[in-house]
Amino acid sequence: MIDRYHLRYFLAVVDTGNFSRAAAACNVSQPTLSVGIAKLERGLGRALFHRTNRRVELTEAGAGLLAHARAIEAGFAAAEREAAGTVPVRTTRLGVLATTPRRWIEAFLARRRTDPGAERVEIVEGSERDLRARLSRGRIDMALTILRDPAERAAARPLLSEGYSLALGASHPLAGRGALTAEDLVHEPMIVRRHCELLSETSRFFTARGIRPFFPARTTSDDMALAYVRAGLGITVMPDGFREAGVARVPLADFAFRRELGLVFAPHADARALGTDPVADALAEAIPAPGGEPLS
Repeated sequence: MIDRYHLRYFLAVVDTGNFSRAAAACNVSQPTLSVGIAKLERGLGRALFHRTNRRVELTEAGAGLLAHARAIEAGFAAAEREAAGTVPVRTTRLGVLATTPRRWIEAFLARRRTDPGAERVEIVEGSERDLRARLSRGRIDMALTILRDPAERAAARPLLSEGYSLALGASHPLAGRGALTAEDLVHEPMIVRRHCELLSETSRFFTARGIRPFFPARTTSDDMALAYVRAGLGITVMPDGFREAGVARVPLADFAFRRELGLVFAPHADARALGTDPVADALAEAIPAPGGEPLS
């Protein structure tokens, strides 16, 4: 027999990443939580976690239990609300790729505000790798991220295909050009977007052409990168969807990289239902923008 509190301990370890934080989240001591996890593993006859000094990872059995555990806990919570006579408030946990233009999210939230009956949305920002880890652990329901695998694309909701280009201050001498080559940029300082999914490819592109620029700033914030560009500190390479006042976008010759963005759904989620969910619809309406092509 599986006790509910054992499943809550299990989910807490998954959500927090280690036993000590999980114990604090459950308001129990770490030995108590460890004993509970051990009882759950004995009852199932399988180890649920790989334990190391640095981190805790799910075993194959643990990953298989995760979706069931979340469904069971959700069922308990629903039963408690019904017994108490309270109306459940649905919350969709939406992961957002860190390199998403902020104006897309602003437009999405503006659409949500016009619907008084809209469900709650919890937004979780992260890198592509972080969002995929959260999806697999059931910590978010869907994520706006890059679609890379054809099989994944078939199960996702594609939203946009866009390229990458240079971002220059609007008053930059090269801002009015129809396109620029790497050689045109030999004396141009460049802003490093350290969180860019194409950071390695961009570096190799310029290095292969003998371009080794001065880097006056390195940032993990696209808002700061755009501020540096507007101020004339340097130029940078960004997805085409970043369109801001005071910033010119100019194609970079032979830089043919593109990215496909879409909604990827967690294993525990009903992908078919979420794919036509009001949250997904509002996001789809907000995203198509100049420089990008809506995907069918």
